[in-house]
Amino acid sequence: MKTIKGPGIFLAQFLGDEAPFNTFDGITQYMADLGYKGVQIPIWDTRIIDVKLAAESQTYADELKGKLKDKGLEVTELASHIIGQLVASHPVYDDMYDGFAIPEVRKNPKARAEWAVQQLKYTAVASKNLGLKASATFSGALAWPFLYPWPQRPAGLVETAFKELAARWKPILDVYDENGVDVCYELHPGEDLFDGYTFEMFVDYLDGHKRANINYDPSHFVLQQLDYLQFIDLYHDRIKAFHVKDAEFNPTGKQGVYSGFAGWADRAGRFRSLGDGQVDFKSIFSKLSQYNYDSWAVLEWECCIKSPTQGAAEGAPFIANQIIEVTTKAFDDFAGTGADEAFNRKALGL
Repeated sequence: MKTIKGPGIFLAQFLGDEAPFNTFDGITQYMADLGYKGVQIPIWDTRIIDVKLAAESQTYADELKGKLKDKGLEVTELASHIIGQLVASHPVYDDMYDGFAIPEVRKNPKARAEWAVQQLKYTAVASKNLGLKASATFSGALAWPFLYPWPQRPAGLVETAFKELAARWKPILDVYDENGVDVCYELHPGEDLFDGYTFEMFVDYLDGHKRANINYDPSHFVLQQLDYLQFIDLYHDRIKAFHVKDAEFNPTGKQGVYSGFAGWADRAGRFRSLGDGQVDFKSIFSKLSQYNYDSWAVLEWECCIKSPTQGAAEGAPFIANQIIEVTTKAFDDFAGTGADEAFNRKALGL
């Protein structure tokens, strides 16, 4: 068994226009002072990383690692969620997704997707240069607008969508494979990969590609009412990254999973700061430790009630208290008799 690394924190939700959250040195020192040991870096914010330069310059990558090491930090993963979203997007989202891309490719979905694919390839090489073995992302969505089958979906529509999704991701996954890095899809409503079935379908169309893996985040499963503990039993061999995020689901006579278009604070299902929701983290950490999960526990803070500064401050000790220092000996070793094959045969009466 392995001891999970942590605590780590995803920086995306904390970046802002005011110090210390507007510079690499400022935000990383802030997180180090709170007790974090690792930071997950969003590749789309050039204030904290130039992912193209990190791919092309080992010197730049080493300098970035060195700055973090001086603060007692490491990079946990590079995250490319909103860039991965652009690899495959249904046209209904074009105007909204343009904001995720550079101005030069907006209003041009083909150019936008090509730009996103190149950014992801840079991320693969940059991850290698930073000594990382995994990267977190989103899959994008071609079929999501057709989730609920009314009117009835045309026969074969979902299969066509997933075949195309796999075809777009295969060349990207191959680059990650060349660089020894796993792509960890965050299974998330709004993405074509949002649960176990959709992930399996995707991997099947990829002929089992070994680099197609999972960024495990139980909060999205709470909102779907999916058994997030059994999910670990089923897919632990593909879980290569872990977002520690809390959530709660409180259905009423007026709303359930779909939440009646309510804002976040008024939804039946909503994200919460660590310890304020319903996720059974003790069982999650136990299962991941049991299954030899060999990477980071990274806080992704999203809460519609608590402030990000309080959430970040509480998150580091919360994660630290969940991490299990796995045992190197059996609890009943003191009663061991010490035996060999001959002794075992005698004990069995053979």
